[in-house]
Amino acid sequence: MAFLKNRYWILRHGKSIPNQCGLIVSSLENGILEEYQLASDGVHQARLAGQSFLKDLKEKDIDIKNVRICYSPFSRTTHTAKVVASVLDIPFEGPQCKAIEDIRERFFGPSFELKCHDKYHEIWSLDEKDPFMPPSGGESVADVVTRLTRALTVMESEFEGCTLLVVSHGDPLQILQTVLNAAKEQGQQTDENGLISRMEAVKVPDVLSQHRKFALNTGELRQLV
Repeated sequence: MAFLKNRYWILRHGKSIPNQCGLIVSSLENGILEEYQLASDGVHQARLAGQSFLKDLKEKDIDIKNVRICYSPFSRTTHTAKVVASVLDIPFEGPQCKAIEDIRERFFGPSFELKCHDKYHEIWSLDEKDPFMPPSGGESVADVVTRLTRALTVMESEFEGCTLLVVSHGDPLQILQTVLNAAKEQGQQTDENGLISRMEAVKVPDVLSQHRKFALNTGELRQLV
């Protein structure tokens, strides 16, 4: 995307233990617990994603030294990022890997926390009607856009000319794709304020209500174009 200083790939975490058990784990307090990291299938998905990403880097002649992995602090995304870093031979504790809290899972509220994941459809139905209306005690789509804008601003200010892999969750990543896809149609501003104004300009119901069109499977890697 011409208005960004870096190139971005996104990766939804591999299949997690909550995915396997059919549980919604969306609070930061629960999400960081090791008991909710990747299932064995998810480790395999993360390894395949890392291999696919490495293939993309080689095909595009991108030096591993210019790669940065930014990940949600939830255990399932941290686990995914560690596996990918290992495939790329990047030290996970080194400067090329960074946890960013603002790309964490969307909090769906206490009435959905640790409940059956079939209830996601209730939330997405609400999103289609009004993406500014949060589930009780949780985050709306617009709330998530606000913190994703902060996260993107941080990444754009800390890195330049890099290739970033953003390891996050289903809802945040589909929301990120939705707003960036719409933001491409804005003017040619390239400074930090320009990025923020682009994101704010597309934070409207007609755009945000469509985020499910950009859904990813667990372990799915995608380049933002």
